[in-house]
Amino acid sequence: MKFVDELKFNIRAGRGGDGVVQFHREKFKPKGGPSGGNGGNGGNVFVRAVRDSSLLAKYAHNQEFAAENGIPGGKNSMHGRNGEDLIIDLPLGSFVTNIETGDTFDLVNDGESILILKGGHGGLGNEHFKSSINRTPQEFTKGKIGESGRFNIELRIIADAGFIGLPNAGKSSLLNELTNAHSKVGEYEFTTLSPHLGAMYGYILADIPGLIEGASEGKGLGHKFLRHILRTKMLLHCVSMENEDVMDAYESIRKEVSGYNKELENRPEIVILTKSDMVDKGEVENIEKKFKAMGKEVYVTSVYDDDSIKNLRDSLIKKFKSI
Repeated sequence: MKFVDELKFNIRAGRGGDGVVQFHREKFKPKGGPSGGNGGNGGNVFVRAVRDSSLLAKYAHNQEFAAENGIPGGKNSMHGRNGEDLIIDLPLGSFVTNIETGDTFDLVNDGESILILKGGHGGLGNEHFKSSINRTPQEFTKGKIGESGRFNIELRIIADAGFIGLPNAGKSSLLNELTNAHSKVGEYEFTTLSPHLGAMYGYILADIPGLIEGASEGKGLGHKFLRHILRTKMLLHCVSMENEDVMDAYESIRKEVSGYNKELENRPEIVILTKSDMVDKGEVENIEKKFKAMGKEVYVTSVYDDDSIKNLRDSLIKKFKSI
């Protein structure tokens, strides 16, 4: 199933049921009085967070939603039933925006439900208008229309750490080695076209698709994937030792990340030098020293070196526990 991380929904809360005009009609009681009941309220609309990052794809061909309308009032003072509320399940981390009003709703806690639209109130039956001077009221009111709107649903993945870096920096390979993920790996750029998640002893790691220079301005995959970095507690910056200028590759991504959102400049970051088996050991050590001189925490890895992967995994777990 294709990964979908943004959709637009048309959503309508239920309309209130109408009140009615009715009178008691019993044998030997020709003037039983007004007995028209009130209409039921229309159903409200809620969005609920669930742990399923692929859920939006299931809505790709169904983007119209409506809560149940209230039932009209009845005779013998019977009130109409309220319409059932509509609950729309969305992936944990969804950011919901009412395009018409600008109201926003952030689903950051698993299982939480948020009211986004209120159903219309039910109308009043003629029994409501009975008084000492109005014994046979003909008045009633119609049910109110429920709230409605067009909503933008944007998934911002919540993860303990997110892999960032240029395309083909080895992010997917690392995710697969550290977790139970099966992210696609290839010998070409942009193998990963959607964020992938993996669990490492209960901690969630996200493989964010490769960024390019100008991504913060919308170039390449641009903001489509940069936004997923906002919800990560830590950045795992993968820099391939295959780059002609490793330091320049690192700085280019830092520039894009900070250009997208200044808050990310102070996000905890670990530098991971990938594909260390592809270059001379002395060159790796020289680059490692440069990052340490910058005050960066740096790890040298290779997917062919089990010890380097174990060392990184153990260090990450300690870091997560301290955040």
